[in-house]
Amino acid sequence: MQKGNIAAGKVLISMPSLDESIFEKTVVFITEHNEKGAMGFVINKIFPRTLNELIEFKDAKSFPLYDGGPVEREHLYFLHQRPDLIEGGIAITDTTYIGGNFKQAIAHLNNNTIAENDLKIFIGYCGWDPQQLEDEIEEGSWLVIDALSKIVFTAQTIPLWELIYESRE
Repeated sequence: MQKGNIAAGKVLISMPSLDESIFEKTVVFITEHNEKGAMGFVINKIFPRTLNELIEFKDAKSFPLYDGGPVEREHLYFLHQRPDLIEGGIAITDTTYIGGNFKQAIAHLNNNTIAENDLKIFIGYCGWDPQQLEDEIEEGSWLVIDALSKIVFTAQTIPLWELIYESRE
C-alpha cells in the first residue's frame, strides 16, 4: 500500500483523530479533486435501508445501500465496474466508473447480470471546499492510499477500515 497525493481514484482512511466524528473508521473513495475541491463516497458504511425499501424502487431487488456521506442525502449516486453493461459512466480509474444510466444498472441488478461486487449505490456523498481536504490530510486526519477495485467494491464494511488501517506501511 502506498501513500500518495490526493486525486480522483485515491482512497482516504480516517485516522484516530476523527474518532467520535461522522468520519470515525471510514474509508472514502475520491471521485473528484480539482480547484473547486473534492468529492468522494464512504464505501464502508451500510445505510439502514435497502434499495427496495425506497418507495421509488419498491419493485427492485433487495440490494444494500451505502451511507456515502453527509452531503445531498436526498440523492442516490453509484459506482460500478461494468461499463460494458451501463452506458454513460465516467471513468475514475481503469476499472471504476461513477454514474451512467441508472435504469440500466437497476435492470441488470434485477436480472442478476450485475452482482454486488460490481456496483455500489450511495445515499449522499462527502464534499470538501478548495484546500480543505489538503489541510485535513496535512493535520493528520486522513491517510491517502491507492484505490484497488477489491477495496472499493468489497461487501465488507466496518472490518474494511481495520484491515486497511492495520496493514498500512
